[in-house]
Amino acid sequence: MKRTIFLLAFATPALASAQSGQLRSAPSGRGITQVSLAPARVEGQPAPKPLFIRIDYGQPHARGRNVAGALEADIGKVWRLGANEATSLHTDVDIVLGEATIPKGTYTLYAETTPHAWKLIVNRRTGAEGLEYEAAADVAKIPLKARTLATPLESLTIWLIPGAEGAPNGELRFAWGTLEHSVEWSVKQ
Repeated sequence: MKRTIFLLAFATPALASAQSGQLRSAPSGRGITQVSLAPARVEGQPAPKPLFIRIDYGQPHARGRNVAGALEADIGKVWRLGANEATSLHTDVDIVLGEATIPKGTYTLYAETTPHAWKLIVNRRTGAEGLEYEAAADVAKIPLKARTLATPLESLTIWLIPGAEGAPNGELRFAWGTLEHSVEWSVKQ
């Protein structure tokens, strides 16, 4: 009985601190976008497991700052395409992004940000915070289409948009502030 009382007494200051408003929220959240690909089912066989293309990213917020696709300080640089942990792309199948073939696997995504034409960088170095960019590990640099948004987007958002009627293709799109960038994706045939 004394042991239980001791543990409760020990835990009480932490609970009191949390309840008194001592908690702080992180400045950025996490976002995930994913496309599920269903392999053809063979009669008499169990249903095959779905395959995925998935992007996991830190989601920064404008909070009153001027954002044109990225923060002003990130324009003209290689940007980690998100906040905090590196933005990761995992694909269970070989895909084509724009004109670049990306073998199945896990990668880090960056954006080469220039005032005129951005490129999506697919990099084989993973597990970093996204600040340690190594050009030697690039798999591809893919030109992006840009579009100005009529209404600024408060939070960086990345979408993997599937093709119509279940086609194994679509669009990878990301937007923040007043700019949106995109590139087509497809499963490598």
